[in-house]
This record gives sequence, structure tokens and C-alpha cells, in this order.
Amino acid sequence: MALSAVTGSSALAIAVPAPTSAQAPGRAPFVLAGQSVPAGQRLHIDVAVPAGASDPATYIPVTVFHGAATGPTLALTAGVHGYEYPPILAAQQLLERIDPRELSGTVILVRLAHVAAFEQRVPYVNPFDRKNLNRVFPGLADGTQAERIAWALTTEVIRRSDLHVELHSGDGAEWLEAFAGIYGGPLAAAQYEVSRQIGLAFGLRNVIKYSMETQAQVDSGRSLNRQAVADGKPTVLIEVGENGRRDAAFVTAIVNGVDNLLRVLKMKPGAPEPPRADTRWFDSTADASSTTTGMFTPVETRGRMVRAGDLIGVVTDYAGRERERIVSPLDGYVMYGLAGPSVRSGEAVATIGLPVRGPL
Repeated sequence: MALSAVTGSSALAIAVPAPTSAQAPGRAPFVLAGQSVPAGQRLHIDVAVPAGASDPATYIPVTVFHGAATGPTLALTAGVHGYEYPPILAAQQLLERIDPRELSGTVILVRLAHVAAFEQRVPYVNPFDRKNLNRVFPGLADGTQAERIAWALTTEVIRRSDLHVELHSGDGAEWLEAFAGIYGGPLAAAQYEVSRQIGLAFGLRNVIKYSMETQAQVDSGRSLNRQAVADGKPTVLIEVGENGRRDAAFVTAIVNGVDNLLRVLKMKPGAPEPPRADTRWFDSTADASSTTTGMFTPVETRGRMVRAGDLIGVVTDYAGRERERIVSPLDGYVMYGLAGPSVRSGEAVATIGLPVRGPL
């Protein structure tokens, strides 16, 4: 479906087909994983991921809200990392916040993308193949479990949608200041303006532009978001919450953001909230990384401005002897990082946004 952003207004809007009551009776069902969802209804679907050669079968819990009127198909994905609880809990609350009878378009809500990691409380990786699900897209139909999950998400969710929002938070050992990441640059230029307005709809103060400059950048350790870019979908990363916590404020921020997004997209009745006036813009990010394995102690675990050379944290060995002092490689704003204490050689301990004046 062709989507075009409406600019030059204080309110966000994206042009979509206007709903009419005459559309509902003849509106075709939405089919996902072989199951049919009639217009104006929702259906919970467990997308099957068959067993592999060396690891078990699993499934992906999805809810499809197929609106009574026409409109775009929006994919919302939560739980790609099983220890990131706020998006998973937000998905549960969204079950009662999205009414398909008043919806224009379709919402594919992936409530928990990575069941095995969630059930076994494993941050970052799949408990069977030890692969990071968010680095193996598009996946393989006959690969390891993480690769098969990625393949199911690619074929049943991303390629069935017009727009994609991936919901994340800081994992068990990560502190994080909330932000929206929007995908642009030469390989996402056609989708950028829509992605930008989707990101602003969440009302988060920090907005980072991730410029996709080369195909290698999209392909290397491909995430779910970069898979959406590769498939030509406007895509946004939302990060809210930290340290594996399940604070109600984190969950509410995600739920309210999705609710406002549906109004921005004209998928739900009501006037959307405009973008916040104090938005901070960042043009890409850079990492401060450790070259030593050991015990990491950060200077601070909050968002803040730093100068090149400012101390980020100290790594000691297991006997308490200092091995490395990690400093910021540039001027910028520390957006998220490791809370410690464990760190491995080559691992990023802080990610620094590059601030810019005015909107991107």
C-alpha cells in the first residue's frame, strides 16, 4: 500500500484510505499462518516454528486485529529479546486497547517473538543455539531455532505488513534512556518521512536517525528492523525501560505511544498528540568499547553529555586490579550502556548519540 506523509502541519498525519461504512461488509479477511481473520475481528494465532535438526519446535504468539475498514497493515513486534519485559507487558495491555471494530487497517501484534528466551530468562541469545535472534534475519526455514524464528517473522509478519515498529527495552544488564530510532539514508530514503512521523508519534524526547548508507550495513548481523528496511518497509525502533525492570511507567509509555500512533496513521478515531516541542535529535551513534574482559564499573548509569576523552568506566580483573579506563571517543550524549559488572573484550559499554541542531 502506498503511504505518503502529510507535512507542513503542526499535527502529524499520514495519508491512508478514508474508511467508509460500505467497506466493512465486502472487506476481505486477513490471512496469516493459514488462519483467516474476518473484518472487524481479532484472532490469537500461534505461528508454528517446526523442530530443527538439533533443537525443538517453538511458536510465536501473535494477535491480528483486522479492522472493519481499509487502511495500512502495521506490524508491532515485542519480545525479540526475552528479558526485555516492558514491551512484552505492553503487548498484553494492547490486547484491550485495540478494537478491530473501530480500526481502519490491520494490526499484526507479535506479543512475544522469542518464547524460549523468555521462558528460560535468557538475555540476548537463544537458549538452544546461542544465537542472537536480532542478528540472524531474514533467517532460514531449515536453520537453527533462532534462524527459524527469524524466518517465520520475516515471511509471516514483515512481508505481510506496510509499516513496522519494533519494541525493545534495556536488557538485564543495560541501563537506557528512552529513545525512538528512525531509519533513513540512501537505502531507506523512500520510507524515511513516514518512519520519522511514526517515531515522533511515541512522544519520546530522544530521536536517533540511523542512516542506512550501504547494503553491507543492512546485511551485517541483520536485525529485525534492518530486515524491514531491506524489504522496503518504513520502520522504527522504540526503546523504553532498562535493567530488565517491569516498571509500570515504562509499560504505559509504550502503550500510550502505540495508541497515539494509531491516531497518527488514522487507523483509530481521534486527534493525535503533536510531536513534543523539546525533542532532541541525534544523527547516528558511536560506541565506547572495552578491549578487556573482566569487571566493569561505569562512572554513571544515566543519559548525559560527554566530551571526547571523558571517563565512561573502569575495567578491573577478577582480583580487583585495574586493566582499562574506557573513555568517550567523541563529544555526544550517552544514551545507553552496560550497568556492569561483567564485560567481555570487544563489547560496547556505552552508546553515544551525536546531537544535531533542529529536526532531521
